[in-house]
Amino acid sequence: MKNYFAHETAVIDDNCSIGKDTKIWHFSHIMSHCSIGEKCNIGQNVVVSPQVILGNNVKVQNNVSIYTGVICEDDVFLGPSMVFTNVINPRSAINRKEEYQKTLVKKGATIGANATIICGNTIGEFALIGAGSVVTKEVLPYALVVGNPSKQIGWVSEYGHRLAFNKNGIAICKESNQKYERTQHGILKLE
Repeated sequence: MKNYFAHETAVIDDNCSIGKDTKIWHFSHIMSHCSIGEKCNIGQNVVVSPQVILGNNVKVQNNVSIYTGVICEDDVFLGPSMVFTNVINPRSAINRKEEYQKTLVKKGATIGANATIICGNTIGEFALIGAGSVVTKEVLPYALVVGNPSKQIGWVSEYGHRLAFNKNGIAICKESNQKYERTQHGILKLE
């Protein structure tokens, strides 16, 4: 029994796993052998390629292309018209399906509108990728990155607020009052 919603114009191929309460909107194509978790929202004109894995509560805005090799953990946000790649050196006349690279987007990360994620990289937990950015390397957890190629310009909380650290290396999220500590390897959320 189907326990998700799919608009009548959506195309859903065989052998897909789609979780409870997920919504798939106009003109989207969900290709075979992909896995979409519960309570996801797949906007209009989205392509989800074979073997893609989307966790629970993933929000995919309109016109997004998610290619084979991409894994998005729970609570990921993919902004309008952002795109992933899966081959480093594509050529039309050369089949490189055996060269697809993995891209991992960790829990709670946000990728802004029109961003491009070059394959083979990991986007850390709760990272925030600014609109139009081109990500060419790993992104640390809680990092705020912008530009082409993207560069880290700061840190954000789990709520997406920019963190300002005091002289002791401590920042407090203005919305949650959660404390974060800056370390030489990134930031830590303090209990």
